[in-house]
Amino acid sequence: MESVEGKPRIAIIGGGLVGALAACYFGKRNYPVCIYEYRSDIRKEDSRGQSIDLALSRRGREALRGVGLEDAIINHHGIPMRGRMLHGRDGSLKEIIYDPVHKNCIYSVNRRHLNVVLLNAAEKYSTVDFRFNVKLIDANLEEGKMKFLNTKTQGIEEESADLIIGADGAYSTIRKIMLKRPLFNCSQTYIEHGYVELFVPSRLDGKFAMSGNHLHIWPRGEFMMIALPNDDGTFTGNIFAPFSTFEKIKTPQDLLNFYDYQFPDLISLIGEKKLIKDFFKREPKTLISVKCKPYHLGNKVLLVGDAAHAMVPFYAQGMNTGFEDILILDELMTEFNSDFSKVLSKFTERRSDDAHAICDLAMYNYLEMRDLVTRRSFLVRKNLDTFLNKFFPKSWIPLYATVHFSRMNFRQCISNKEWQDKTIQKCLCYFGLIVFTIISTLLFTKFA
Repeated sequence: MESVEGKPRIAIIGGGLVGALAACYFGKRNYPVCIYEYRSDIRKEDSRGQSIDLALSRRGREALRGVGLEDAIINHHGIPMRGRMLHGRDGSLKEIIYDPVHKNCIYSVNRRHLNVVLLNAAEKYSTVDFRFNVKLIDANLEEGKMKFLNTKTQGIEEESADLIIGADGAYSTIRKIMLKRPLFNCSQTYIEHGYVELFVPSRLDGKFAMSGNHLHIWPRGEFMMIALPNDDGTFTGNIFAPFSTFEKIKTPQDLLNFYDYQFPDLISLIGEKKLIKDFFKREPKTLISVKCKPYHLGNKVLLVGDAAHAMVPFYAQGMNTGFEDILILDELMTEFNSDFSKVLSKFTERRSDDAHAICDLAMYNYLEMRDLVTRRSFLVRKNLDTFLNKFFPKSWIPLYATVHFSRMNFRQCISNKEWQDKTIQKCLCYFGLIVFTIISTLLFTKFA
């Protein structure tokens, strides 16, 4: 990396979604940037990579808007999902709209397509370079020195930078190196549930076999199946279940029996042969949640995205939160005139506890999606929130809307939900007291 007008050299470890977006923002500020990615260039080699389609909402959209990419994703690729479509065992359907009042929606986005768009955008900045097929194996973070293994030549290469951005995912090498330092706290939790990716093909005419404007959910209490629409008329689906459930499905007949009872409509949509082929193609994958603090080391290192706060995918905020990281970093660079000694520490201060909160919310939403959505109490509360939001749009905003359709910090989203719960409880108590008083008065009058 060559110096540009004396500006610090930036090394971004990880060329995934968050790393590529970070490169765009630093490139926009004319910083010399190099992305180091252990995989091959996905634009040249057709690699599936990580599964689970993405749901893009406001936090991610604003981050894309900052580098002029929102329109390319929203209007030329993303598929709007206006709500959840719940599938019962008997084939019944129930729609739950995300935002009946303001008509906001989230967008289904293909991970690979978005990564390609971001890499192409980063490449347009003359100060941004790429190094593919290089795996970080060690680093002296205080001095900004890094050691890479070239996975093609098996040679060792040494590089240096003034600022290292760790955007290398849930199993971050940068984070592992930071673990050796005192006062760095980190915890990781594997949930006892995994997932298998499946696909719902399009109809013979190329159209969607189900509604193309919903996130489809088959809630079954302890486990669930979801499916997100793709722009080619197919759906990318995932079954999330305890590993103990997967262990019971050992043969094709076990699988067909399981789906015939739990998801009978999907057998006809997917087809028995394709279902068997896709299900047994790979072992169930794990789901991990990571919390750590601080996110920075002096003015030399910063963790962002999954490297800082990996979360389970059930609130669809992993990508959006990672993108918002970069947006917040850019806002802090403006606020503190790109003084990294202040910017990085403020990033940790502003972001770490907030990211812990969304990790917890993501865990909670799994319970909601696989179980609570089928309960009458959930639907009653959903309708009540919609009614109050309609008449008090600025003061009563449902939890889902604050997370997906605002940039309210996640801790405040939780506090707002707790305040709403207490308010409803008080109102119910007052209502009960009034009813009790009326009944008592009538009885007293009758027998007096």
